[in-house]
Amino acid sequence: MKIAIAQLNFHIGNFEGNLQKMLQAVAEAKAQQADLICFSELATVGYPPRDFLEFEDFIELAEATVERLAEAAQGIAIVVGSPTKNPVIEGKDHYNSAFFLADGKVQQVQHKTLLPTYDIFDEYRYFEPASEWKVVEFKGKRIALTVCEDIWNIANENPLYTISPMDQLMPQQPDFILNLSASPFSYVQAESRTKVVRANVERYGIPMFYVNHSGAQTEILFDGGSLVASPDGKIFDELPYFEEAVRMYDLDEVTKGGRELLQPREKMPLIHDALVMGIRDYFRKLGFKRAILGLSGGIDSALVAVLAVRALGAKNVRLVLMPSQFSSDHSVVDARKLAENLGAPYDIIPIEPIYNSFMEALKPHFWATEFNIAEENLQSRSRGNLLMALSNKFGNILLNTSNKSEVAVGYGTLYGDMCGGLSVIGDLYKTEVFELCRYINREEEVIPDNIITKPPSAELKPDQKDTDSLPEYEDLDEILFQYIERRLSPQDIIEKGYDEKLVRRVLRLVNINEFKRHQMAPVLRVSEKAFGMGRRMPIVGKYLA
Repeated sequence: MKIAIAQLNFHIGNFEGNLQKMLQAVAEAKAQQADLICFSELATVGYPPRDFLEFEDFIELAEATVERLAEAAQGIAIVVGSPTKNPVIEGKDHYNSAFFLADGKVQQVQHKTLLPTYDIFDEYRYFEPASEWKVVEFKGKRIALTVCEDIWNIANENPLYTISPMDQLMPQQPDFILNLSASPFSYVQAESRTKVVRANVERYGIPMFYVNHSGAQTEILFDGGSLVASPDGKIFDELPYFEEAVRMYDLDEVTKGGRELLQPREKMPLIHDALVMGIRDYFRKLGFKRAILGLSGGIDSALVAVLAVRALGAKNVRLVLMPSQFSSDHSVVDARKLAENLGAPYDIIPIEPIYNSFMEALKPHFWATEFNIAEENLQSRSRGNLLMALSNKFGNILLNTSNKSEVAVGYGTLYGDMCGGLSVIGDLYKTEVFELCRYINREEEVIPDNIITKPPSAELKPDQKDTDSLPEYEDLDEILFQYIERRLSPQDIIEKGYDEKLVRRVLRLVNINEFKRHQMAPVLRVSEKAFGMGRRMPIVGKYLA
C-alpha cells in the first residue's frame, strides 16, 4: 500500500481555499499512484476554529466540503479531519472527527476521544468525546484512525485522561496508525512530539503516519514536522518545518524500518523561522501586504524590523524613526544604518515639538509636580499616535516590538509602545532577543553591532538605562521563566538561590500588570507558555499582588 501525507497550511473558515488545496494534493497523490492520502485534524475548517463552531452555517459548510472531497475519492482513499454534528441531545453539539472517504462517499467516521483543555486548547468547550472505536478496513489492511491527542495517553498513563483510544483499538489488530494532528509549535514541541510517536510504535508494534498542520493562525504557529515511524521505534521520515509538503510512502518499507531521518532542532533557527512564518501568514490571511513599525535604535525594534523584512520583503516594511530630545545620537545613527542594511524605506519624524505641545497644554495641571513616568509616557504615546496615524492613512499594519520580559513586568506604555496589530517578539525574553539577534548576525552584520552591545534603554529621560528600573535581564528572565513557564511558587524560586525581595517584587509586577496584557495585540507563540489565549489570569486577582 502507498500512503501519502499532506502537510498543508489551512486558513480558518476558508472552505473553498482549503478544499482546493486538498484537491490539488489528491491529484498529486493519484499521479504518484498512492492508495490513500491523509490530511490533518479539522483540515476542512482550519485549526482552531473556536466559536465559529457555534454557528450552524459553519458546520454545514464543513459538511459540504467533506462531500465535495468525497467525490474526488475515486481510485484513492482520503482521510480528513472535520467537525460533525452530534445526533444525541445529551452532550456537546459536535464531534471532532476523522472521515474515511473512498469510492466517492463517506465510508467511516471516527470521532476524537481525548479532548485537550489546557494552555491554548479548549476542545471540551465544543466537542463530545468518542465512546466507540473501530478500525477501518481498506485493501486488506486494518487502520487505527486517531485524532491528535488520542495518541498522547499511552497505556493510560496520562493523568489528564481515563481512557487510551489505542488500547481500545488494538484488540481489533490494526496494521498501522493514522493520526490527524494539529500540534502547535513551541521550540520544544518537535522533541515532545517525536517522543510520543516513538512510544506509540514501540508499545503497539505497528507503524504510524502522523500528519500535522503547517502555517500560522494568528498567534498559534504550526511547524509541520509530520512524522512517519516504524515499529522498531525509529523515525522513518520527518517532513519539513514551516513548509507545505506532500510525500509518499510504501507501507512495507515503513514497516521494515531500519532508518532514522530527523531534522535539526536548534532553538534559535526554529524560533526565527516560526516568527517569519507567523508574520507572513498573519498579513496574507488578513489580506494585507505592508507593515509599519517604530525603529528606535534599540535591539527589540531592530529584531522586529529584520523579521518583518524577511517575511514581507523590504519594500513592504516602513520604518519610522521618532527621536526625542532624550534620544542619543548613536540611536538615530544605528537605526538609519539598520534600515539601509535592510533596504527598507524609512522616515524621520522628531517628536520633541509634539511632546512640548503636550507639556504646554498640561502645564497648569502638572504644576508643582516632579518629572516622572507621566512625562515619560507622553513621549511613548506621541510615537504611538504617529504610527497609528500612518497605519490608518496608508493601510499598513503596525507591528508591536515589546519583548516578553517587558510585557511581563509592565515595562511598556499602553497606547504608546504597546500599540500594534501583532506582537512579534512578545514571547521572547530579553535574553532570547539578544540570542536571536546574534543568530541573525552569524554570517554578516545585518543588525549593527552597536545595537546589540549597548546597554538597553527606553531613552525617555537623560542617561536612562533599563537597569534603573529593572534587575539585570539574566536574573529577571530566569525568575520570570520559573514563574510563567514552570509555575513555581515564590518560595520555590527563592530556594533556587534568588534574592527574596527581588523575587517577590518581580512576581508582584507580573500580576499587577495583567490589565495591560489584556489590552495587548496577539502574541506569536514560540514557548510552552505565552501570554495570550494560553495563559488566562484574572485582572483583579490578589494572589502575589
